[in-house]
Amino acid sequence: MVAAVFKTVEAQFGLGGFNSFPLRHFFLRGFPLTARIAMMRFPAFLFLALVSCDQSEPLEPGADQVVWEKPDTEKWAPIQFGGEGAVEWNDGVLHFDPGVEMTGSRYDGRVPTVPFEVRLEARKIEGSDFFCGLTFPVDSHDACATLIVGGWGGGTLGISSIDGMDASENETTSYHNFKDNQWYAIRVRVESDRISTWIDGEELINVGIKGREIGLRTGSIELCAPFGLAAFQTEAEFTGLEWRSLAD
Repeated sequence: MVAAVFKTVEAQFGLGGFNSFPLRHFFLRGFPLTARIAMMRFPAFLFLALVSCDQSEPLEPGADQVVWEKPDTEKWAPIQFGGEGAVEWNDGVLHFDPGVEMTGSRYDGRVPTVPFEVRLEARKIEGSDFFCGLTFPVDSHDACATLIVGGWGGGTLGISSIDGMDASENETTSYHNFKDNQWYAIRVRVESDRISTWIDGEELINVGIKGREIGLRTGSIELCAPFGLAAFQTEAEFTGLEWRSLAD
């Protein structure tokens, strides 16, 4: 951008290249008389562009300011729920076949600690229940929660469990039309006092958890702790899963 403005100045005022005497004095030694006359004729928007061209715009909230970490695919282990479907990685995509009930995979490597964000893309291929059950630590490996996407008939979104109430019955519950074969971008932020969730860039959950009882719904989902993915009677796929620390 700087070079473009220099050329405009050179063309309009015949000042020569940057190393020429008039232009060098214009930028490096204040504003001599010839430069002041030129400034009166120089279009204001170009002059403002010149003086601001090296100023970086501030990053928007949530912009990538730290490195996202991709978990090792070799450390994902299929979960033996009983009656589970096949679990397979293929070209960076984790595929779940539908099971009698749940199919899932747990990450057995180092997991993120609070505060952190995790993001991924998930899609339902076929089924009528949740296609993404993301279990994550909230306080420790013994205190976890699960984000349910598409549960209870295919449309419920929520966090299980808060004060003993699961994703279908607490203040995080909402209902959506999750379509088959459509990828959804999911992002979860876990802080010491709050859990927030975005889907396709829209914040759908923002719940305070300070002083509240946070835990997994009693049952097979507990096998996903401290970090895992599951689907219920649904064929599903996941890709792009990664996390980042939000600690200072």
